[in-house]
Amino acid sequence: MPQETLRIDDQPGSQPGQRVLRLDGALVMPTVFGFQSMVRADTSRSLIIDFSNVPYVDSAGIGALVGAYVTRQNSGRSLALVGVSERIHNALKVTHVEQFFRFFDSVSAAESGGQ
Repeated sequence: MPQETLRIDDQPGSQPGQRVLRLDGALVMPTVFGFQSMVRADTSRSLIIDFSNVPYVDSAGIGALVGAYVTRQNSGRSLALVGVSERIHNALKVTHVEQFFRFFDSVSAAESGGQ
């Protein structure tokens, strides 16, 4: 079985107080800890996570997303998801957590969409 990898590109958003994390790879148990560390270290007012290059997530990945949502919600900061595939969206729906997230088609839409 191939080793799972997840590359995370951390960039400033187009507006002050925004950060964009562009993920490339699966958000699964072997990769979730690096993701959680980056999300926890982020102090931006608005975090945008780009899932355009994420083929799938497992239950650990979904748990990490819910944890990120809760942490940011409790501190009055926002979280937006971009480029979520139908497969990942369905996983969020089946686990009854999709209502926690705001979904956008592009990073630019998320940057200007009520952030």
